[in-house]
Amino acid sequence: MASITIRQLEEGTKRKLRIRAAQHGRSMEQEAREILNAALSRPEEKPKNLADAIREIFAPLGGVELDIPPRGPIRDPGIE
Repeated sequence: MASITIRQLEEGTKRKLRIRAAQHGRSMEQEAREILNAALSRPEEKPKNLADAIREIFAPLGGVELDIPPRGPIRDPGIE
């Protein structure tokens, strides 16, 4: 088994860990192990595509149909 040391843990985080450990009847060390095991055993979520994330947010509001104008020929930029 490997060991780790966590330095510079915020006092508030340590206090919450102590309280959570007491609520579950465990030591702080065992509670930290349980938290890490639970967090790391979840399957990783693939990063969302930005367009899909936006669509997911606004889809319940309904869509808007826009008329897309036809494309014309590309104009000459005048650069030689």
